[in-house]
Amino acid sequence: MEYDYHEAMKLKNQMCFPLYAASRHVISLYTPWLKPLGLTYTQYLVFLVLWEEDGLTVGDLCEKLMLDNGTLSPLLKKMQQAGYVERKRSREDDRVVVITLTEEGKALQEKAKDIPLKVAGCVNLPAEKAQTLYALLYELLGSQKKQSNN
Repeated sequence: MEYDYHEAMKLKNQMCFPLYAASRHVISLYTPWLKPLGLTYTQYLVFLVLWEEDGLTVGDLCEKLMLDNGTLSPLLKKMQQAGYVERKRSREDDRVVVITLTEEGKALQEKAKDIPLKVAGCVNLPAEKAQTLYALLYELLGSQKKQSNN
């Protein structure tokens, strides 16, 4: 069977499109709850990581969030200006910046605690399918990470 680039170039045949559209849709579900807190979705992700494990390096945050330093550093600077985090150079290595939550950043967790439940209620998938999708997405991300490491 010959490769048909006309068929391959159709939007409906692109795996990237439903991933992109679904990602935008799911992220938009967070907006009504993040906006009153003055947070972007990416800032919320940073908080989720720091609420779980405070005092991480910028490099650790980049790895956990799968973001590059150029994306994360300006975001962290804004979060520092808002009074949510502190950025301090490591005592062991002054090239390393450690991010810690301020009391205000820690207190924000209480205000945001219901967001996961509220968003989950907006995702119209049976639990079994949602778990399968979750597993498949992480499988895809894992395979991409392995390829980038080779």
